[in-house]
Amino acid sequence: MSTLPVLNDRARHLLKTLIDCYVTDGVPVGSKKLADASRLNVSTATIRNVMASLDHMGLVAAPHTSAGRIPTEQGFRLFVDSMLEVTPLARTLQNQLQGRLNPDQDRDSLIGTASALLSEMSHMAGIITIPKSGHSSLRQIEFLSLSDKRILAILVINEKEVQNRVIHVDRDYSQDELGRIANYLNTQFSGTDLFKLRSLLINELHQARSDVDDLMKSAVELADRALQPDASNDDYMLQGQTNLVRYNELDHGVKLQQLFDTFESKRDMLSLLDRCIRAEDIQVFIGREAGLQGLGDCSVITSPYSVDGEILGVLGVIGPTRMAYNKVIPMVDITARLLGLALKAK
Repeated sequence: MSTLPVLNDRARHLLKTLIDCYVTDGVPVGSKKLADASRLNVSTATIRNVMASLDHMGLVAAPHTSAGRIPTEQGFRLFVDSMLEVTPLARTLQNQLQGRLNPDQDRDSLIGTASALLSEMSHMAGIITIPKSGHSSLRQIEFLSLSDKRILAILVINEKEVQNRVIHVDRDYSQDELGRIANYLNTQFSGTDLFKLRSLLINELHQARSDVDDLMKSAVELADRALQPDASNDDYMLQGQTNLVRYNELDHGVKLQQLFDTFESKRDMLSLLDRCIRAEDIQVFIGREAGLQGLGDCSVITSPYSVDGEILGVLGVIGPTRMAYNKVIPMVDITARLLGLALKAK
């Protein structure tokens, strides 16, 4: 992500005011509206000059000639990272959440309730990954070289389960290389929980320096690809996606079709949610940051939910970039915490 520009106090205040107005009204904000809403003792000409500067920085844009301006993805990112003032969730709403996430429900009901609650509260789409039942650990991994820069990864899970996955790589590997890579992984990670293993692999990859053995780098990269989530199972639940039709910026034939096509693409959605799980913290993806074409006009806010420090999955909200981040972020955070407490009490 590129470095965000530094603004003076006036420019920051005007950008924040413009975003507040745009989130509330959903229409471009003109100089007169901005002057009134900002309560700054400056002329509309001064405001237009500031807007021109913000436009040049890529923080705002004018969708139509002579219209007002709207924030760009970069403008929203600067706002979320450095200007956002989170609004605590009302105690009454917290109590309602806690009541609905009753630990007397079975696990699947709790998961579904959490997703539905996020959709209801935000009036957007609620999404949650479904935790795997039981403990899954890697017993053994082997690789077999195929043609066209493909490798067959053979995973032995727990005692008897065998999974075969074809992965695509950037170069050809000899069978001898693959044997040494498999030996390294089996020595280092045999018996490791699969979920924790992916986090360990990512940490190893991030910490790897140029002087680190190339074998280890290749081993981490191949194992990470082999352990990508399988889209053949029901690994997540999405509710309330029809809520998104009510937002003007998404209610266009092509955009809406792309958005719903993305929702139908389990592999794409699981890839995004897997990134959120590995981050182990609240994540906010704005527009194209999510890396999925259909979500170009949307933002995704997620938080992990856990029991006794073990992350079981993530839950979150998908909605237009024009969302009230100050309200949605604490909604997602508290729902994740309450879900974790309910699951722990079971």
